[in-house]
Amino acid sequence: MNYMMLIHHDDAALAKANQKELWADYAAFNEALAKAGGRSGERLQPASAATSVRVRDGKTDIIDGPYADTKEKLAGYFMIDVVWAQRCPSARYGTIEVRPIMKQ
Repeated sequence: MNYMMLIHHDDAALAKANQKELWADYAAFNEALAKAGGRSGERLQPASAATSVRVRDGKTDIIDGPYADTKEKLAGYFMIDVVWAQRCPSARYGTIEVRPIMKQ
């Protein structure tokens, strides 16, 4: 079964991270994932660049930024086999959400 691994960063925790070490960890993670036949997603711009859209009772609300009740924001995704979630470097700076891909 295929899964999407959604990366939610805590911006404050991420800001304290050693950036060279983090990106070196990601390079190793991406290389290992590719060798195992997985594929990475795309890195997203910061949550401050987001716009959220919702429709309620026929009215459209457009909100600057993400709509979330938490300090962790979606930062990117990978298409994976579920065992890769614990290996993701971002697990140290937020939460990794794993969702099965819906079969049609």
